[in-house]
Amino acid sequence: MEADGFVRRRRMTAETTGNDPGVAGASAGAEVRWLGGRFLGVSESIVGRLTPRIGGETELQTVDFTRNAQDGQTEECEPDYEGLPQGASTGTHMFAGAVAGIMEHCLMFPIDCVKTRMQSLQPDPAARYRNVMDALRRIIATEGVWRPMRGLNATAVGAGPAHALYFACYEKLKKTLSDVIHPGANSHLANGTAGCVATLLHDAAMNPAEVVKQRMQMYNSPYRGVLDCVRAVWQKEGPAAFYRSYTTQLTMNVPFQALHFMTYEYLQELLNPQRQYNPSSHMLSGAMAGAIAAAATTPLDVCKTLLNTQESLALGSLSSSQGAHGRISGLAHAFRTVYRLGGLQGFFKGVQARVIYQMPSTAISWSVYEFFKYGLTKRQHDKRRAQHMEA
Repeated sequence: MEADGFVRRRRMTAETTGNDPGVAGASAGAEVRWLGGRFLGVSESIVGRLTPRIGGETELQTVDFTRNAQDGQTEECEPDYEGLPQGASTGTHMFAGAVAGIMEHCLMFPIDCVKTRMQSLQPDPAARYRNVMDALRRIIATEGVWRPMRGLNATAVGAGPAHALYFACYEKLKKTLSDVIHPGANSHLANGTAGCVATLLHDAAMNPAEVVKQRMQMYNSPYRGVLDCVRAVWQKEGPAAFYRSYTTQLTMNVPFQALHFMTYEYLQELLNPQRQYNPSSHMLSGAMAGAIAAAATTPLDVCKTLLNTQESLALGSLSSSQGAHGRISGLAHAFRTVYRLGGLQGFFKGVQARVIYQMPSTAISWSVYEFFKYGLTKRQHDKRRAQHMEA
């Protein structure tokens, strides 16, 4: 998803016919109408009831007009992709972000289940897997076809509001910082800073869902369902257990988002220098950015999984070696535990599954977000233009 703050608004020109942004915008608009016309009609009514526009911006960007020098007639140009998102409402960003987050997590959930199990420091002998496909095959064969989907409802409930808050905060802060740091142009610092700050809200909403999800994904999970897991954790460990890994999650996601946005922006400059609506470039750039960021932050993800699951066999090993009972708390304690039980290799347990999970996840997230943001804003623009012409 190419967020609108990556490139500042460009006014349309009619200098060259071979690279007419109006033609590009019309083509993208036709594609959107063909793919999602009906659904976007329903979505528009939902978004219309949501929060006000960002920073008091006008409802939609004014359409530029060009005068035909040959016949002297004024014709209305189709707005290009980069012009549209500047007028997108907070509700549009939140709705598009929520849909993107839910689709990203739900579609890739079986691989996420495998990643969680492969990051186990002391796995049960029946839960030792050679690779991702071997894990999926054995989980389905021995535990049932729906076993890799346990905890999906908790993830969906958390991903919607988490991603809605993330994108709304990101878009608003990015625009504000870009205007201050580098007015009228793209600012890598503004993009990275906005993404890092938005992560605070995202992780605050998503962390409890992550705890429940990962505990239900583990082999021989004792919980019957999501509510049973929530109730058991609350009664035995207290409400603080749902945020035990919050600082670790932030420590992981801040560098993850920095690498993610920097890599994505660099690839977009290579693959889509004109910054038009281009689903293939969004998908490829998102996939590569997600893979690089995921691989680099795997050690922190292993620690986060350990803090969330409080793996019983790992705790047993610590108790027998140290002669004490307790729980793993804090990032430093998690790092020491991972190194003691798995050595340096332990920090990269499940890296293959994490990269395989993250590549399509970020590709889906960028593509879906930009599709809905463009589509919703385009329909709102067309509606207002029709009303203007009737008047």
